[in-house]
Amino acid sequence: MLKDRGRPLLLSFTASFTGLIAIGSWISVPFVPVPLTLQTLFVVLAGAVMGRYAVYPTGLYILMGALNIPVFHSGTAGLAVLLGPTGGYILGFLPGALATGIAYEQHHAVFRIAGIFLGLAIIFLFGMTWLSLSAGISLSMAFLIGVLPFVPGDVVKGYAVFLIAGRLEAFTIRSGNP
Repeated sequence: MLKDRGRPLLLSFTASFTGLIAIGSWISVPFVPVPLTLQTLFVVLAGAVMGRYAVYPTGLYILMGALNIPVFHSGTAGLAVLLGPTGGYILGFLPGALATGIAYEQHHAVFRIAGIFLGLAIIFLFGMTWLSLSAGISLSMAFLIGVLPFVPGDVVKGYAVFLIAGRLEAFTIRSGNP
């Protein structure tokens, strides 16, 4: 009976983190061209809690938004958002959560902390690159307006993820041991 615990736990975490990422998108401070939200906190936290399985809630979140369910920042939705200036950040959630998740499958704090910040850096890299392409600006300008202002807040978010994930350690899903 205990070995059947993995699937319901995976479904529960997937639903929970999909909802948390959507809620985090509503907690939004308008910036131009990219708003400040709590989405990244919940994306990276999903990786820390679910391991590599964090691609499920992030993928579901992106799919829901692409299907016009208003889950993106400030209740927006649709392919236009994914093709707009914030689309790269949203698409970067998948590899960012995966990188954090794989790092969190290691039991050493250094790997876990590095995984958190690697996940955030991947999200920034995708976002900055797409912002540059979609807005027709240079990569350096995209970095200045789409990454640099958000770094201090994401350092705080990363620290929060590390602390929260440590508290939730008993409920994690790990590869090979769901």
